[in-house]
Amino acid sequence: MEDCIMGAMAMACAVIGLFFLRFWRETGDRLFVIFAIAFWLFGVTRAALAILPETSEHGFAIYLVRLAAFGLILIAIIDKNRPRRSAA
Repeated sequence: MEDCIMGAMAMACAVIGLFFLRFWRETGDRLFVIFAIAFWLFGVTRAALAILPETSEHGFAIYLVRLAAFGLILIAIIDKNRPRRSAA
């Protein structure tokens, strides 16, 4: 049952990533494409947790990928809130 829930969470992360990709295509805002990549990374980690055995030694690598996804979200937020230089 746990694997089924992990699979559903992986699918939900993939769909959320697609929504952010659609918002990026409509607006051209870099924030949305970075969020899409981050959510796809979250989906990959959920799928890996469902596929790999519980006693797997790959757990550390999975959490490093998750840390990278959170880092991407942080970078996107900081980039969005940076003051922009005016062309004048």
